Amino acid sequence: MEVTQAPNSTAKAKVVTFPATVAANTVNGGFNGHAVIDGLKANTAYSYRVGATGSWSPAYAFKTAQNLSGNFKFLFFGDPQIGSSGDVAKDGAGWLDTVNVALAANPDTELLVSGGDQVEHANTEPEWDSFLSPNLLRQYPWAATIGNHDVGGKAYDQHFWTPNTDRSAAFYSGNSATQSGGDYWYVYKSVLFIHLNSNAYANGADAAHLQYVTSVVQAHGAGARYIVLVYHHSIYSPADHANDTDNQQRRKDFPTAFSQLGVNLVLQGHDHSYSRSYAIKNGQKANPQEKPGDIQVVEGPGGVVYVTGNSASGSKYYDLSAPKVGSDFGPDPLDPTGKRHWANSVENQEHVRTYLRVEVQANKLVLDELRSGTCAPPNAAFERGNVSWCGPNNGASPAYPVGSRVDTVTIRPKRDQVAAPMGAASLGWTAGTATTADGTKTLTLTALS
Repeated sequence: MEVTQAPNSTAKAKVVTFPATVAANTVNGGFNGHAVIDGLKANTAYSYRVGATGSWSPAYAFKTAQNLSGNFKFLFFGDPQIGSSGDVAKDGAGWLDTVNVALAANPDTELLVSGGDQVEHANTEPEWDSFLSPNLLRQYPWAATIGNHDVGGKAYDQHFWTPNTDRSAAFYSGNSATQSGGDYWYVYKSVLFIHLNSNAYANGADAAHLQYVTSVVQAHGAGARYIVLVYHHSIYSPADHANDTDNQQRRKDFPTAFSQLGVNLVLQGHDHSYSRSYAIKNGQKANPQEKPGDIQVVEGPGGVVYVTGNSASGSKYYDLSAPKVGSDFGPDPLDPTGKRHWANSVENQEHVRTYLRVEVQANKLVLDELRSGTCAPPNAAFERGNVSWCGPNNGASPAYPVGSRVDTVTIRPKRDQVAAPMGAASLGWTAGTATTADGTKTLTLTALS
């Protein structure tokens, strides 16, 4: 791999070559490789290409963050799941449009985070090709979460590099020799991110995940201003998966531990609809006074906000489900219609593409769920008739414009909290994600052929 720092008036362009680790793809043929690039400078433009003499890729460009500490913005995308509508090209068109719309509206974004299910079939290379087709994905770091549709083979591991990854057998739902994933962590500026392979939950797997989170928080949480967990299976899921057996189990296993560990935000996918929880402490509503749709939330000690991401590609949507009276996930007493689950402040499904923007500031997190499409193409699930209506109020109202807000909330971790200095645990911009265990600043890029 060759990396070139853009020239300026006082220096010529400098080209540095980094060796890559290359391995054969056992399922789909071809090869995968990754290289670790160090020595990057802040606020600097670079270009790179991968390959070897006589067989180079096109050159791609990126720019490192302006500062190695301070405020920053990242985007969270739920379930592109290319191929799930039955039309890979239409799904890819919707995904491409969301990426372009989101980054055009937020060009100062520094990190892209996935809720899992990049593709419908883990080992189908045309779906991966479509998912990876947006050129802007080559300019920003992509923190990949593994979903249940990514886990059925080694393709996830072959397409992504994740740092500080524990691939112990406990973190797999099946045979670790043939399935991808694991749990991993990184620090980006002042935020500690921890990704879990939630496909594994039974036979002690949830306990293993919690031990992993505990060990990472104990080792790296003290210097982090916020702790963000990311995994695929939404435990306060608002739609088809709300009462899945595995989610019922996770609702028993996770919330109290997350509260005790000081987690601030949990980002999830899987249910192809949007929800934002109340602040939840030890599996219960933290503040009885918090109202549905409040735009200012104080978590208080132990409070955690859980978000479920809607479809970012338009390939598949699930309609909101009715809470089951008498279950562990029954109706919210503050909802006179009885349609919203007790844990969720907001639930939404309009059958339009969306994404989540998270602004990290010294004393607050600002979350905005934004529309990246309308009922017009590209919107594969609606175009193909997989869903029969589109727009607010079950299609009775016209779609809102691209860029409009589905939901907004400002989250303050604790009342009257004195903000720690931003960047206390900051190690700057990376791709593939951020901090390695030895504190090295790295950029990791993966090439496929």
